Amino acid sequence: MADAGKIAAGLIVFGAVVTGPIWYGLGRKGGPPDLEKPAGEKQCIEPTAFMRARHMELLNGWRDAVVRLDEHVYVASDGKRHEMSLTRTCLRCHQDTDKFCNRCHQYAGVEAFCWDCHLQKRGAGPATAAVQAPPVAPAAGAVASEGGARP
Repeated sequence: MADAGKIAAGLIVFGAVVTGPIWYGLGRKGGPPDLEKPAGEKQCIEPTAFMRARHMELLNGWRDAVVRLDEHVYVASDGKRHEMSLTRTCLRCHQDTDKFCNRCHQYAGVEAFCWDCHLQKRGAGPATAAVQAPPVAPAAGAVASEGGARP
């Protein structure tokens, strides 16, 4: 039993690693955060369950459709048509990102990259907080090599 100390230390480390997630979660509030719902709106563009689970897929699809295919209208599952725009569709209802978007993203431990392209003005009120970044001019010669500009 010369190795009893090493075995005991190994068991302690093993126990700490296995039970670590339990200890980590003890002080946390259970359940998802309370989100501020948009005033006057009864339903989002898609059902709540869909938006909770797949809103980033939807937004990424919108981005690709607008930027790559020049499509700007989304037809929802209920047949309603919506403009594919984070700032003019989503933020029309979810104006205060701190009380809606950011709370849920912090709870889920994910970082949204929306604001990498969509800028927030300093000192702007929640209703005008997000605006689209200005277009970047193409490099010299880039238009000629790609077959010219689109009409």
